[in-house]
Amino acid sequence: MLVDRYLPSPMSGAKIMSDLATEMARRGHDVTVVTGDSGLQHRIEITKESGVTVIRVRSKKMRHRSKIVRTINEIRLSRIIWTAARDLFEAQPCDLVVYWCPTIFWSGLVSKLKAINGCGSYLVMRDMFPQWALDTGVLSRYGLPYWFFRLQELRLYGTADVIGVQSPVHLNYFAGPALRGRYNVEVLFNWTNLADRPNASHPLRSKLDLGDKIIFVYGGNLGVAQDLDNVLRLAARMAEEKNVHFLLLGDGSESNRIKLEIQRGRLTNVFLHPAVSPDEYMDILAECDVGLITLRRDLTVPNFPGKMLGYMALRMPMLASINTGNDLSTIVLGHNAGFVCNNGEDEVFYQYALQLARDRDLRQRMGQNAYRLLVDKFDVSNAANQILSHFLH
Repeated sequence: MLVDRYLPSPMSGAKIMSDLATEMARRGHDVTVVTGDSGLQHRIEITKESGVTVIRVRSKKMRHRSKIVRTINEIRLSRIIWTAARDLFEAQPCDLVVYWCPTIFWSGLVSKLKAINGCGSYLVMRDMFPQWALDTGVLSRYGLPYWFFRLQELRLYGTADVIGVQSPVHLNYFAGPALRGRYNVEVLFNWTNLADRPNASHPLRSKLDLGDKIIFVYGGNLGVAQDLDNVLRLAARMAEEKNVHFLLLGDGSESNRIKLEIQRGRLTNVFLHPAVSPDEYMDILAECDVGLITLRRDLTVPNFPGKMLGYMALRMPMLASINTGNDLSTIVLGHNAGFVCNNGEDEVFYQYALQLARDRDLRQRMGQNAYRLLVDKFDVSNAANQILSHFLH
């Protein structure tokens, strides 16, 4: 299994792939996770964690770096891992490579592993990059960077026997003229280990002096595609609701700007908390009441944020403001697990927030429904069964 970051990284992909690796090992498979780690003292480190062999290779930092530096470091990751661990790869053949996107630069390493092993490959596709960067104006269709990333994207797809996308609407992306019929694509929902339970030992409420206030929490990446200004506008509207507080939990390219916006708007009902470990994250969520989801309105591809898994596991109703056409709304509304509106419908977003803030019974009902949705669609055993079904005969 290849993932750019693994536990104890706070990134959602680290926890999701850890859950899958542990589930595969529990079933008796010999599982090795290979990942980069900028904190290593030595070139390579091998450990055994929850029945999984974890190979960490010293890599360059990717978080809190400029876009150019981060891109260079991501490009180099595949080569760095191959150079450091080649002897290990050749000494221990594998039957299947499962790899996580982001990053889109796995094609070189996956191609080498397939060549020396003759093995199958499954791409867990969770980031439609560079499409979202094109949608948000980060990249231009007429610029060389976009076409470079597009080439890497296509190379990545070409290494996969099966591609698992996180949403039914993502299938439409592969139905376009440039991609139609070229790849074996299916829907693979995100997953979590239902056996995980937080200790609820994080003294968040006492630390922030929140008492019994209703906490609306956003947990995850603070980036351009998420449009956290959407939540700040809601918080400003909710300022008169003295029993409501907003918690933004995470890091990202927009962190500093969001911090300045909170100060500029004098939003005393908003607290920005840095990213924490997965265990701490779940402990903090256990003290919150409503899970927030926000996505930019101009995104043309849907997104199923990994943060949903924590919300549902803790029986929290979801309040989402998302891009038009995102089938997240169908799933959440279809299970009465929360409220969903289109980004830009600020009044609707506000009214939904008021309902959740003022009605405890509503929060509890929707929270229970969210947990049932998790059990039905997002259990790690379902993901393991689906991936293995293509390769176990």
